[in-house]
Amino acid sequence: MSKTKISTPGAPAPAYTFHQGVRAGQLIQVSGQGGNDPATGEYADDVATQTTRTLENVRAVVEAAGATFDDVVMLRVYLTTRDHFAAMNEAYGAFVEKHCPSGVLPSRTTVMVGLPREEMLVEIDALAIAQ
Repeated sequence: MSKTKISTPGAPAPAYTFHQGVRAGQLIQVSGQGGNDPATGEYADDVATQTTRTLENVRAVVEAAGATFDDVVMLRVYLTTRDHFAAMNEAYGAFVEKHCPSGVLPSRTTVMVGLPREEMLVEIDALAIAQ
């Protein structure tokens, strides 16, 4: 099975040596996305806004691979502090419910970590299976 890189201007360009995502057959792996706007590179100051922007970035990569956000089966959320969990979870819930018309929400793992940029409050990666 061959694999292909996924690239879209709808999500921030990677700062390091990886692609925004990789597709192998029906499998789509989205690299960790942050809450920065792809047009400006700016990060919002709050975790709720960053969470929504991060999920928009994930959705853009999934769609560039030929799938929809409803095809996402797993999301991994990385937070810099447990104090942000409630606000992240509220923004996350609103987004996934809106973008999963099937009513089957993706599985999720949430962990607390240090992130590469000080202004990053959240990072999310995804696994999707194209129909």
